[in-house]
Amino acid sequence: MEKSMGDILGNQTVISELILLGVTDDRKAELFLFGLFLLIYIITLFGNSFIILSVIFISSLHSPMYFFLGNLAFSDLCYSTVVTPKMLRDIVSERKSITFVGCALQLYFFAVFASTECYMLSAMAYDRYLAICQPLLYAVIMNRKAIIHLAVGIYVSGFLTASIHTACTLTLSFCGPNTINHFYCDIPPLMELSCSDTYIHKTVIFVVVFCLGLLNVAIILASYFYIFYTIIHMQSSRGRHKAFSTCSSHLLCVSLFYGTVFFMYLRPASKYSVSQDKVVSVFYTMIIPMMNPIIYSLRNAEFYHAVSWYIKKLLLSNILEL
Repeated sequence: MEKSMGDILGNQTVISELILLGVTDDRKAELFLFGLFLLIYIITLFGNSFIILSVIFISSLHSPMYFFLGNLAFSDLCYSTVVTPKMLRDIVSERKSITFVGCALQLYFFAVFASTECYMLSAMAYDRYLAICQPLLYAVIMNRKAIIHLAVGIYVSGFLTASIHTACTLTLSFCGPNTINHFYCDIPPLMELSCSDTYIHKTVIFVVVFCLGLLNVAIILASYFYIFYTIIHMQSSRGRHKAFSTCSSHLLCVSLFYGTVFFMYLRPASKYSVSQDKVVSVFYTMIIPMMNPIIYSLRNAEFYHAVSWYIKKLLLSNILEL
């Protein structure tokens, strides 16, 4: 079924409904995956909400580092929520469909929060560089006004980046077929459905992802080059341990996120594989948002001690009230 949406996409004829084939067509496997993905999503909701609430309510976490961590958890929570509930619903549904408008919105908001996460990781690396390499200037540079401006800039950049990705995809002509061999609306499988020449659009997306990715990776690598140089020359072993503790969790999150994103969007078209694409997509839409709060909770000693102290304080106050 087709309808004209010229008022939206400029005389482009598009399909009004898309069929999502999902993760697998094996019914038994789908039931197992439903339970697994539901558990992962619950852990994601709890873990990231726990990070956000901890940063809000624990006064010792009211610092730039944890402000950015709270925003990272918010991005994780949002871009997982854009995909996972719809996918879980489709697994137990006979008809796995999504409207074209719904597909466009899912694509756009996923790109918004994934891009925001990318920029947030760079901001966190820069914050660690200032804290470790420029401790005397840290409070001056990372003041409240600067942090707010940086956060606003990150979210605005995320919306602009997503607008480019979405516009490059949705300005194509979609005249059939309407079946996506995927579990959500992503750029590569959508472009496979287009009856237009996608070369220019794919090139624009590749250049944007490559340039912005390269810029963010350059910021992260430069920050950690100076961080490691500074840590190596520290006289105090306790200081080195504390610096490594706050950096190791961030580095692990960066490695997981950028590794999957670059593999997904910067590989040659000849290497594209639907089954491989689905596995990687599951990893960065569900596994990474679940892992980030676990990594920060367990590997960041300062965060762990702050939360432990706050919980003990609450328990003690409740005991005294009794």
